[in-house]
Amino acid sequence: MSQARLIIVPLSFSEACAAIARLHRHHQPPQGWKFGWGVETPDGRLVGAASAGRPVARALWDGFTLEVTRVATDGTPNACSALYAAAWRTASAAGYQRLVTYTQHGESGTSLRAAGWRLTAVLRPRRGWDTPSRHRQDHGTDRVGRYLWEQSREAAPPLPLADLRNAIRNEIGCRADGCTQPLTRSPRGRPALYCSPACRVRAYRARSAKTN
Repeated sequence: MSQARLIIVPLSFSEACAAIARLHRHHQPPQGWKFGWGVETPDGRLVGAASAGRPVARALWDGFTLEVTRVATDGTPNACSALYAAAWRTASAAGYQRLVTYTQHGESGTSLRAAGWRLTAVLRPRRGWDTPSRHRQDHGTDRVGRYLWEQSREAAPPLPLADLRNAIRNEIGCRADGCTQPLTRSPRGRPALYCSPACRVRAYRARSAKTN
């Protein structure tokens, strides 16, 4: 039996906040946004909501980057991927060059991959949001690792990973297949590609095998 087709619908800020408060597992509704949208079943039942706003990381405040700040569903199949896909269609149509979002460690990211998103970086846990430049009370709510995902136009410049490392405590994952070790900067200040010579050799052999 085929699944019912889901429908993307516009939501007001209050409607989106109410749905996110009801459906989201670990986040409160956003404090502000650029726009929001929802997903309904054909009988008009709202099964998910999402919001997009200015990126949390100030290194991405270039005027052409937007962040999906909340996505929440009641578990309806394909609702999450429908919201993520609609996010990029809307942002791209509005002229944005890049769209980013985060997932926590332990979340598979299947819905993001299904919607065409790319995994960009692995972020280590923060000790808190208090920084010398901006003091804030530490509630201990972000002490888990995260993944950074993106959608972007072909002409969009690469993410400023060196700046992101300072802005959001970024750690780039080793690019060798099967390795999840975080990387540190090379002596020249540039991010390395592999965590060890062994991973570098393994990646080289994997590329050679694909070309032969």
